[in-house]
Amino acid sequence: MPTADQLKSLIRSHFDEDDELFHTLALQVAAHEARRGHSTLAHDIRDLIDQRSKKQSEVNIVPFPLELAGLVISTQPNAHLSRLVLADTLKSRIKKVIHEFHQRHKLQKHGLTNRRKVLLSGPPGTGKTLTSHILAGELKLPLHVIQVDKLVTRFMGETSAKLRQIFDLIRSETGVYLFDEFDAIGGDRSRDNDVGEMRRVLNALLQFIEQDSSESLIIAATNNSELLDRALFRRFDDVLRYNFPNEEERKSLITNVLGPFNQLKGWKGVLKACDSLSHAEIDHACRDAMKEAILSNKNQVTAKDLVKAFDERHKTHDRI
Repeated sequence: MPTADQLKSLIRSHFDEDDELFHTLALQVAAHEARRGHSTLAHDIRDLIDQRSKKQSEVNIVPFPLELAGLVISTQPNAHLSRLVLADTLKSRIKKVIHEFHQRHKLQKHGLTNRRKVLLSGPPGTGKTLTSHILAGELKLPLHVIQVDKLVTRFMGETSAKLRQIFDLIRSETGVYLFDEFDAIGGDRSRDNDVGEMRRVLNALLQFIEQDSSESLIIAATNNSELLDRALFRRFDDVLRYNFPNEEERKSLITNVLGPFNQLKGWKGVLKACDSLSHAEIDHACRDAMKEAILSNKNQVTAKDLVKAFDERHKTHDRI
């Protein structure tokens, strides 16, 4: 039988809908049973994991108009709010978006609208894209990701027309629509290197956002809010600013990701080693340390293992 810690962590990862951790723990259980000579059970567990992985890899693409092929990618996330490790104030504002959506008809009776247009800004890897997945998951809505960079570079003379089609889609198909790399089309019109075409695109974008009255959520994400045109900010119902995790958030994130692998004796050196790393970088480093432990036939990650993984992340991003 799996250990008590493995069982508890397996159940916890299921309810948290952390598919990657659940997958890792399930494989660990299969390996445990194989070592005990239960080869048939181990084989059955691996088959179940393979079947589930294959099913999850099938991306649900909504039949969008041919003109939008490759520009809009649709999925059905099942992520939940428990996965977010953010400051309480920021998490509270995300909860407010969810609560107002559920109560939108009540607000409409009083002439008010729920928060539907949200701008997310902050460094890469701090939780902006994950927030979009969680909003879609909590609201049981499909997530439609607009590939803004392709929208601009592939259809330079037709970008405004494509934008119109996208906002027609937002009106007809209720969902969460994420405009990633938003500054690619929302750049400041006063910049010296701006061109007339992009000014027309921005003016069209401002108009489309302001006039939209659908029930869909429009999420815009940018790593460089300072590049955005000032007129855009008042078109959004809320602006959420993301930052690198503080010490408490880093500890919480590491604890959540490691699960039963967490056998750390001292936190001081670990937390110092991951200072200035983003949420995503810390997550990846923890999973790297877990994989090293598994491949070395260990069932725990030590502080030394984590510090090494964090140092590698720093070197990768030239942050020594």
